[in-house]
Amino acid sequence: MRFYIPTNIYVEKNCVQHHAKDVLALGKKALIVTGKHSAKTNGSLDDVLKILQSGNVPYQIFNEVEENPSVETVACAAEMGKAFATDFVIGIGGGSPIDAAKAIALLIANPSETETSLYTPKDLKTLPLLAVPTTCGTGTEATPVSVLTNRKGGFKKSIACKIFPTLSLVDGKYLAFAEKELILNTAVDALSHMVESYLNSQSNVYNRMFPEYGLKIWEQNKNALLSDAPIDEKLYENLMLASTLAGMSIVHTSTALPHGMSYDLTYNLRVPHGKAVGYFLAAYMKACEKSVPADVRTILDLLKLKDVAAFAEMVKAMIGTYELPRATVECFAQRMCENSSKLKLAPCELSKEDVWEIYRESLIIN
Repeated sequence: MRFYIPTNIYVEKNCVQHHAKDVLALGKKALIVTGKHSAKTNGSLDDVLKILQSGNVPYQIFNEVEENPSVETVACAAEMGKAFATDFVIGIGGGSPIDAAKAIALLIANPSETETSLYTPKDLKTLPLLAVPTTCGTGTEATPVSVLTNRKGGFKKSIACKIFPTLSLVDGKYLAFAEKELILNTAVDALSHMVESYLNSQSNVYNRMFPEYGLKIWEQNKNALLSDAPIDEKLYENLMLASTLAGMSIVHTSTALPHGMSYDLTYNLRVPHGKAVGYFLAAYMKACEKSVPADVRTILDLLKLKDVAAFAEMVKAMIGTYELPRATVECFAQRMCENSSKLKLAPCELSKEDVWEIYRESLIIN
């Protein structure tokens, strides 16, 4: 059994301000990587800038990271960082900016490497990296994974190098500025991480501690997520904690079929990542229930749900449904059947018919 997370993670209110010394210890010149607007709106960028300014640390801001960040965007930011002689990188935002920041830190530290080599396994160093998450889904602040879109190659997947953040500062207060739909989508992503980690061939008694505790925390937010009532400060903190625990879950197991199935929807159809994963989650649980019913039952009990049908209704209420032409679904299903790396992570052997059944139950096919 394996247990290893090298990132220094703090989950607390006003986390960035409380750990100014830890931030300033990372380096002398910072490249800040964000999306276009959210980091400025929710105050996370200002919190980081105050620390850098107090320590007289020069910085540059790259705020062009798009949803499902591309290798081209990463290469552009890395060139900025090299020209500035950056010696540490700060990723602020959801999974997209922080995933991009990981790859950017890698390319800056290895100037002879280009974006074309990101998917080639190599033993490369990386710059120190600070992660400040502002959404409650990806858990990237606790994982070594950087998922990028390769436009030229026509695919979306993790880069070959594993890059853990050096320091992650997690504060639920930033969620107060997020739209409810974004919170729902990212919360479902965190739920998916924990379910896929538990229903996984790499699951063991050690790494199950994370999804078991994370699902308990996530369940405490369930009614608020399903309600039209405002979410209070405590629930924001719980959602961020659950997201980080979900990230810790997949460090040891990786994600399974629902994530593999989601990539065609996000890459080809621009479906938000959390929704794309969530559509497949209940059907995956149903397929696993035939072989590992006790494990599925544990998940349902932690979420205080009667059965997989109740789980499906809960997720549907949060993210809705999605409709696709039969020919498109058949294409996606065939591609998934050839994805041996994801298929082998299921806790039981799944046939082509099983895979096709997951698609049939997950999507509205016309």
